Amino acid sequence: MSNNGSNKLSRAAAIVGAAEANNIGFLKEPVTSLQLHIEAIKNLSDQTGIPINKIDGVFSTGWSTELCEHLGITPKYIDTTAVGGCSFEMHVHHALGAIYAGIIDIALISHGENGHSARKLGPGASNYSAGAGKLSPANEMTMAYGLGSAASGYAHSMVRHMHRYGNTREDYAHIAKVTRDWATLNPRAAMYSKDVHPFGGPITLEQIEESRLITWPLTILHCCMVADHGGAVFVVSPKVAASLSTKPVWIAGAGESMSHGNMLEMEDFTRTSASKSAAAAYNMAGLGPADMEMAQIYDSFTITAAMTAEMIGLAPAGKGHELWKSGRAAPGGDLPINTNGGGLSFNHSGMYGMPLLIEAYRQLSGTAEDGVNGDAGKQQSARTCVVNGTGGSLSTTGTLVLVADD
Repeated sequence: MSNNGSNKLSRAAAIVGAAEANNIGFLKEPVTSLQLHIEAIKNLSDQTGIPINKIDGVFSTGWSTELCEHLGITPKYIDTTAVGGCSFEMHVHHALGAIYAGIIDIALISHGENGHSARKLGPGASNYSAGAGKLSPANEMTMAYGLGSAASGYAHSMVRHMHRYGNTREDYAHIAKVTRDWATLNPRAAMYSKDVHPFGGPITLEQIEESRLITWPLTILHCCMVADHGGAVFVVSPKVAASLSTKPVWIAGAGESMSHGNMLEMEDFTRTSASKSAAAAYNMAGLGPADMEMAQIYDSFTITAAMTAEMIGLAPAGKGHELWKSGRAAPGGDLPINTNGGGLSFNHSGMYGMPLLIEAYRQLSGTAEDGVNGDAGKQQSARTCVVNGTGGSLSTTGTLVLVADD
């Protein structure tokens, strides 16, 4: 696949740093979302050497003005796109355009979400809301059809996928098992070991299948966690990237799309808009699925990862789970996927797109194995990576093609 070099946005900006809050996971002492944001931004500034007062673009899911106030900055560009877990991949896309247009040189993309702590802090502690009021008209309508929680919606999709392609629940369980194997190489993963969490450490297919049922066919180990996480990345112009000591990871391609808002309007429960966002990203990059040596894929549920792998061209329809089942996605495989442990076993605060960016940067910059964010075996040799975020009820998607520095 080629764009004949016509798309000048490709590699017009780079990610030059990625950092997290000081403490993440299932925190004993509750934290606010703002605290998670600020800690990650401070750590990012220290990592890259970019002073806070040099940031001229701020991107977040509705937090941008408050962040600017706390940071004491008045940026030239503000983005508050909030369409679920893929928002951060879209922020990278938007920052790429703003940098290419010459509006800004240094974009901060930040996220803080106290998914776990919010339960302890009480009403109003969370930072993300789908809209005013307790129920939107869309939610009122879908609940009558058994679509209440996120799990119930994704369960409908999984049932349809199983029916159409003849897959079994155990096929998807391989995704949870392999993802946990990656988490055991990541000391910051919530499920790194039993010393970190009683249910941590390696798991078997039998444990996954016999774990507590959430909504059929999803057992709890087919579902993501709800923890605390804060993260931030800098996207900068080539000129700024050349002035830093951190390694740049180039944004070769970017795309975004949506298929529906209300899941009852989803045309096909086995397909998502990732096929369109990925096509746009590949076209911009002049690369295709066969060129990807690694993938960071949103895994709110095992079915999310399986379907997304199919939509972004890494596997045929109905065969996404085989990337994990065959060992290709696992440690030692030729197409490592979700090398930090994913939303299933690393961390998932509610919107998971930021950890995807952070892990992709660490892998492509060669900084994924440091004894804190990775044990021996976590660092891979990939030079290209496709990153895909999913938002809403399989509704919105953002895809990036990232490449290591030459």
